[in-house]
Amino acid sequence: MDRRDFYLLAALIACLRLDSAIAQELIYTIREELPENVPIGNIPKDLNISHINAATGTSASLVYRLVSKAGDAPLVKVSSTTGEIFTTSNRVDREKLCAGASYAEENECFFELEVVILPNDFFRLIKIKIIVKDTNDNAPMFPSPVINISIPENTLINSRFPIPSATDPDTGFNGVQHYELLNGQSVFGLDIVETPEGEKWPQLIVQQNLDREQKDTYVMKIKVEDGGTPQKSSTAILQVTVSDVNDNRPVFKESQVEVHIPENAPVGTSVIQLHATDADIGSNAEIRYIFGAQVAPATKRFFALNNTTGLITVQRSLDREETAIHKVTVLASDGSSTPARATVTINVTDVNDNPPNIDLRYIISPINGTVYLSEKDPINTKIALITVSDKDTDVNGKVICFIEREVPFHLKAVYDNQYLLETSSLLDYEGTKEFSFKIVASDSGKPSLNQTALVRVKLEDENDNPPIFSQPVIELSVSENNRRGLYLTTISATDEDSGKNADIVYQLGPNASFFDLDRKTGVLTASRVFDREEQERFIFTVTARDNGTPPLQSQAAVIVTVLDENDNSPKFTHNHFQFFVSENLPKYSTVGVITVTDADAGENKAVTLSILNDNENFVLDPYSGVIKSNVSFDREQQSSYTFDVKAVDGGQPPRSSTAKVTINVMDVNDNSPVVIYPPSNTSFKLVPLSAIPGSVVAEVFAVDIDTGMNAELKYTIVSGNNKGLFRIDPVTGNITLEEKPTPNDVGLHRLVVNISDLGYPKSLHTLVLVFLYVNDTAGNASYIYDLIRRTMETPLDRNIGDSSQPYQNEDYLTIMIAIVAGAMVVIVVIFVTVLVRCRHASRFKAAQRSKQGAEWMSPNQENKQNKKKKRKKRKSPKSSLLNFVTIEESKPDDAVHEPINGTISLPAELEEQSIGRFDWGTAPPTTFKPNSPDLAKHYKSASPQSAFHLKPDTPVSVKKHHVIQELPLDNTFVGGCDTLSKRASTSSDHFSASECSSQGGFKTKGPLHTRQVNEHFYWSISTAYKCPINQY
Repeated sequence: MDRRDFYLLAALIACLRLDSAIAQELIYTIREELPENVPIGNIPKDLNISHINAATGTSASLVYRLVSKAGDAPLVKVSSTTGEIFTTSNRVDREKLCAGASYAEENECFFELEVVILPNDFFRLIKIKIIVKDTNDNAPMFPSPVINISIPENTLINSRFPIPSATDPDTGFNGVQHYELLNGQSVFGLDIVETPEGEKWPQLIVQQNLDREQKDTYVMKIKVEDGGTPQKSSTAILQVTVSDVNDNRPVFKESQVEVHIPENAPVGTSVIQLHATDADIGSNAEIRYIFGAQVAPATKRFFALNNTTGLITVQRSLDREETAIHKVTVLASDGSSTPARATVTINVTDVNDNPPNIDLRYIISPINGTVYLSEKDPINTKIALITVSDKDTDVNGKVICFIEREVPFHLKAVYDNQYLLETSSLLDYEGTKEFSFKIVASDSGKPSLNQTALVRVKLEDENDNPPIFSQPVIELSVSENNRRGLYLTTISATDEDSGKNADIVYQLGPNASFFDLDRKTGVLTASRVFDREEQERFIFTVTARDNGTPPLQSQAAVIVTVLDENDNSPKFTHNHFQFFVSENLPKYSTVGVITVTDADAGENKAVTLSILNDNENFVLDPYSGVIKSNVSFDREQQSSYTFDVKAVDGGQPPRSSTAKVTINVMDVNDNSPVVIYPPSNTSFKLVPLSAIPGSVVAEVFAVDIDTGMNAELKYTIVSGNNKGLFRIDPVTGNITLEEKPTPNDVGLHRLVVNISDLGYPKSLHTLVLVFLYVNDTAGNASYIYDLIRRTMETPLDRNIGDSSQPYQNEDYLTIMIAIVAGAMVVIVVIFVTVLVRCRHASRFKAAQRSKQGAEWMSPNQENKQNKKKKRKKRKSPKSSLLNFVTIEESKPDDAVHEPINGTISLPAELEEQSIGRFDWGTAPPTTFKPNSPDLAKHYKSASPQSAFHLKPDTPVSVKKHHVIQELPLDNTFVGGCDTLSKRASTSSDHFSASECSSQGGFKTKGPLHTRQVNEHFYWSISTAYKCPINQY
């Protein structure tokens, strides 16, 4: 199968698959010569086309467009909005429109046109056939105004002679209908013979005998009329010549002959040779062949007739497409009046000598031969209606149509010889702006003939491409401290569109107040002076917008990095750095960190630190700012260090700054509280029965040579107050009565007071014994001293307030036990002993009054009739002591001084005392700024110190601080403070220490020992005393 056969098959398949939905036909009938604007038809009404969109239910605006060929003068016009068809100023002339055609029916003269319905969604192609009916606008005419006929004189009556027929371009009833002979002189008559083809041939009838010698010529008129309204007619002169007699006429062998000759027959080709015979002889038998009068002049131009031989030959090139059938009437005459007639039908057979014809009629009107399409036009946009034809017939006239090359267009068959040129894909102006292609029509002859039609299509740009930046992210850098208007860069974007759609304007986005942008050129400049320290980077957007409708735009990000210059000096976070370190901090320890910043960047912010005016007491890391000690701290030797630090950056030129640094040495809790009052562990306080609740019966006062919270003290009674008779103020140390004493309370009470500081990391403790003697008087001091000495045998967690009575009754118990051994002896010894001690007590009291004045606290008698208040019982500590007190007597030089050695085991709850401990976890030791007074600096002592010592029994590991401090009989304070005076026996205030200088220090003349033990203590009482002992 060759290419021609392939296209033929494709065309046949396309014809079989014509879309009836888009191809429809209408037939209208009009008369010729109608005036302008005469309505012919209504397309939507006649085809029942709805203007309502079935999918959406909305009214659609349809456009009706007549498909016409460029340069044609249309015979009809179509309203683009209503679809109505009207006549135009160009008159429809049926005779001109169908000139040269032979029609068998009167309605065979027509013309065709095509109308398309747009838009593309409603596209339809309407093929309209308009039949032109004849109007009697032409009069019938004879071939010649003078008709000559020769009739022999011996012609018989009623003989008939043909008269050349008249012709009328009109058809049907408007054609030749009637002949009439005028002025026939009764010699001739007229008869009409109608041929099978419907032609009317007039014949002259001889009605009388002729005699040439009497009259050889007759002149008449013949009139022809048509059947139109109004009727039209014409006349011709009919001249009859009477000739001599020849009584046999020629006879053709065949009166009807049909021949076929190819249209490409060369000139001179014989078509047919006619042969006629004549019964006459001689000159009357000589036959002459001529064309009949009805032979058209055009036919006579194509064929030649030999008058003698009757041979018809081709004398001019034939064209079947011009005239396919030629009818030739040949007359054979022997000179008589009645020639023989033969009709020859010459059929010109087709030869593939005509290439196909392409009739290109544009739906979209071209401009200077070029169709302009928008690139946004949809697929299947109709461009033109193409009608292909071939004047040849049969296979030679079968035409296929196709586009020569690959373009975004295709041909869609709507009829067997008509195609729609449509877009086959979306158009892209930026891809191809112009198309020039050929439409090829090829017939099926052998060889095949082709015809081409050139189509030029130019695309109109639509704004379908936004501007595109060459870089989506534009990065650039600029040094700070620039000048205003500094050129930075040129921002550029391209647009693939053309014209105004490619005209780009630039615009800055938000956050670009430091920049200016030229809208046309895209030149970016700095509108302000940059300061990298304020803002190191600017990120903003630039919009490129074209001038299309609607405008399209795109954005690019611009990142401007500001480069640093050394325009900032290093800056310390503090002008004065203060650090706090513990006095026990080891050498080369970190004491602080200097922080310094530089707002610049890079080498400009690389800061180096150095110490300016230090005597190598500290080492400073020049990069990290870490300060380490080069000395061991001793708060007592130096409490603070001050020096200057210099910071220099790495810029060119370098910049620098200085700051002051102070290192404060803080105290460490390494000293236990020191008891100032009571003055001695052997002293006691008299509590008269008349004392009222709330009154101060004794004071405990201690100091801590540490500072801050390490010197804050808390007082607690941990043993000896199981009856709840006494209460101690945790802050002041004042011991007051909770309840009024009763006779059952008479006796010696020993209170174990725990004094603890609030130091960090551990609180240190000191225990002190406070003896209170409840009685109206204390006349027998020796007895009280003896009771104090005997309490050493009582564990600290046991209350001796109730044991004084057993001590008093012990001798009675002994008498009762040893009554057999000599109870009376014991009674005498006891009596003598008591008597001796009472005398010593009286002497001792008198000496004290003369030396010190009034007694510190004198017992007061109260009305014994006062009601005793009911006291609440308090539970004593449940824990028991591990050991008891053992007293070993020694023999001093002076018999009066009796040293007492005892071992005291602390109760378990005393080992766990943590009352009043400060929460040091919330405050760092290097930043705590002490502000508590150093109470140790406020006191001095001027009295001798007792020799009361606490000694460990055996070496043990230190776990807790349990200190029972030896208290001297009298304390002496030295330094810048005044001597503290003791208060009167009735006073309940502390001693006044407000006048003490902070520069003073606590001093003792004798040895002052404090021991930290876990379980056992030795008490060594070596104080020399004479009876009676002092009350404190």
